[in-house]
Amino acid sequence: MAVSSVQILGTGQLLTLQRKLRAAGHENIRSSMQRRIRRAAEPLRDDLQSSIRGLSIRSAGRGSGKRGGRSPTTRPLRASIAQAIRISVRTGSTPGARVWVDKGLLPRDIPMGVLNRLNEGRLRHPVYGNRRRWAQQTATPSWWDGPVRKHTPRMQSEVARVVDDVRRRIE
Repeated sequence: MAVSSVQILGTGQLLTLQRKLRAAGHENIRSSMQRRIRRAAEPLRDDLQSSIRGLSIRSAGRGSGKRGGRSPTTRPLRASIAQAIRISVRTGSTPGARVWVDKGLLPRDIPMGVLNRLNEGRLRHPVYGNRRRWAQQTATPSWWDGPVRKHTPRMQSEVARVVDDVRRRIE
């Protein structure tokens, strides 16, 4: 699975419930439902952030006679990715929760393809921006897929419980 977004949708149940809430005018119930769905997704976001921050990235090391030195950037890769992980809860035509990496919050020199390659366990990049010299690094695979698999059943049952609670309150 590529790093993209995780969506927990209540399919028809959540859609029908949203329509009933709008018709009934229960704004406080709707905002409470949104808050509870967001709370259900927060542990996944936190686990993804911990996963990327603790990701071990190794290189083959320098060969003899090769130069090395400090990174030319001051911004750490893993911390930048962790800060870009977001949650959104929608109540419109496609209601549900979504955990995703916001491309707008990533530095411009970190393309989204880097996230997919890190999830696969490898990273290839130019050495200090020199596109004629490339470095290969390895990482622990599945920094995204592992937490998603672990949290999906819990989130689905949590969203189903929220939907049932709200349905009982408005019917």
